[in-house]
Amino acid sequence: MISAHLKKLKRHIELSREEEQAIRDSVAETRSVPADKILIRNGVELSSSMLLLDGWLARSKDMPAGERQVTQLHVAGDFADLHSFTLKRLDHDVATLSECVVAVVPHSRLKELTEQFPRLARLYWFSTNVDAAICRELALSLGQRSALSRMAHLFCELHARLDVVGRADDGGFNFPLTQRELAECLGLTVVHANRTIQELRRRRVVELENRRLTIIDRKGLEGIAEFDPSYLYIERLPY
Repeated sequence: MISAHLKKLKRHIELSREEEQAIRDSVAETRSVPADKILIRNGVELSSSMLLLDGWLARSKDMPAGERQVTQLHVAGDFADLHSFTLKRLDHDVATLSECVVAVVPHSRLKELTEQFPRLARLYWFSTNVDAAICRELALSLGQRSALSRMAHLFCELHARLDVVGRADDGGFNFPLTQRELAECLGLTVVHANRTIQELRRRRVVELENRRLTIIDRKGLEGIAEFDPSYLYIERLPY
């Protein structure tokens, strides 16, 4: 069940049998969660972290008037809240965007894992740093990129991340988000998000239909986004 997570880790290092078994043993249970549910609530004390095995999650913050800003998307293989291991509570919600399967990893087992396998501790520290890099790139999009460029950039990023865990192909990937959820990722109104999708279609770079994003012109999409994947740190690590 944790194959996507292991595939993501193995993109960076070669895991020993002992390390892989220790990761598997860290999972206490798995849960199926329907779409549109708060999985982790802002401010609640936590004693475990959630590893996403299948589906899509969003980290988000709500405004008093009800507006929501998605601050990061998580796909299969991601630890949605590994940072709660040290923080013990989150300053935001984590919600399901699709039907999800999650693995519950108690913090006590994470403590044992990182103490017994220092290389895994460095690897998981690396993954939280990449999460921070993704958030910085989103801040740049929201502050400086046009609506067209930021949507194209998000599509390029998701394709790169999903490709690492075998959930994308050259032609695209499954995309379960509604237009409202996409708008909440990009700081747009639903109307503006719809117009932006239509413009990308008009330029013949993507097609979004039946919950699948088809990439028609990869170079064209990357050009609109000015996409540089270096912030995703997909390369092998030296340890």
